[in-house]
Amino acid sequence: MLTDLKVKVGPQFYRYHVGAIEFVPEVLQEFSAKNVLIVHGQVSFEKAKPYLDFLNHQEFAFQYLRYTGECSYYGAERIAEAVKENQIDFIIGVGGGKLTDLVGYAAHTLNVNFGVIPTLASNCAPWTPLSVMYKESGESEGKSEHFLRQAAFFITDPELVVDAPINYFIAGLADTIAKWYESDAILQQEHLKNEPFLQLAGYTSELCKTAILNNSAKAIADMKAGVATEEFIHLSEIIFAVAGLVGGLGDKYARNAIAHAMHDGMSKFIPESHNFLHGEKVAYGIFYQLAVEKKWTQIDALIPFYQELELPTSLKRMNILPEDEAVIDQIVAFIDSKEKVHLLPIPITVDLLKESIFELENYINER
Repeated sequence: MLTDLKVKVGPQFYRYHVGAIEFVPEVLQEFSAKNVLIVHGQVSFEKAKPYLDFLNHQEFAFQYLRYTGECSYYGAERIAEAVKENQIDFIIGVGGGKLTDLVGYAAHTLNVNFGVIPTLASNCAPWTPLSVMYKESGESEGKSEHFLRQAAFFITDPELVVDAPINYFIAGLADTIAKWYESDAILQQEHLKNEPFLQLAGYTSELCKTAILNNSAKAIADMKAGVATEEFIHLSEIIFAVAGLVGGLGDKYARNAIAHAMHDGMSKFIPESHNFLHGEKVAYGIFYQLAVEKKWTQIDALIPFYQELELPTSLKRMNILPEDEAVIDQIVAFIDSKEKVHLLPIPITVDLLKESIFELENYINER
């Protein structure tokens, strides 16, 4: 029996369908909200406004705060100031992953209830009670803030989500398929195989992988046409909700491993990587983890999918392979410092992590 498993399933209330956002006032009433702070971006908020009829309700007083574009400690301080100045008792985040991360972290520090209205499907940030922290420059802080507070609600509309940039959706598919590649080897270990919540996490991660491999091409085509079809709705729901269940049920055993650790290392030590989306860096990270595990046949099997979605396969092809080997050493040391990396059933060493970077570059270059 595990004594260190923390199950944090997800938001208290979830709704995703055409017209779902009309239900927000009812949830606000459930939480006795009166003074509500809306934290938002710029372009996404303009697209969202036609769906936000609840902002016209007279029973709530709304204040607005445009975030800086980063989930940072500075951003959380700005929210704290707005909450105190306006006696805010509920926060709603309208936007993408970094914004929902920021709102969740700020609400946790302030002991205020919050809800999220995602405007795109690029990762499971709206679902998970953790926040990946960045500096205002875009550099990764190299840490995630984990908290116990869940969102009071996660509500959005597929007709809003389908209008988002397509590259974010594709990055979300890559970020989500990583759930299986990062967790399967860990969960298959004998001492973990019979844990009920870990079994659920494993089933859920496989559901994500199978749906994405089978239906991505159709969902992307539908999104390009601007039509929220069943395939698009199901895959977007898998990206920002079902994928969040994997880590929520499996905790550290199914949240992330080398692929996400590589993402964080790149974001921290390679400034040029900021030009790539979270899921794009994780896509490369999947190949890197498979290289560390010497699972070259799995890389071969994924290459057609990567080519179809135009996902990155190597640092050289991303044009960000560091010329200075010291940068590689910094990234490797950072990855080695992450506890979850060492949950994999192979002996992880700095030498293995470093040599695998170059092995992957050579392997992809020869194809």
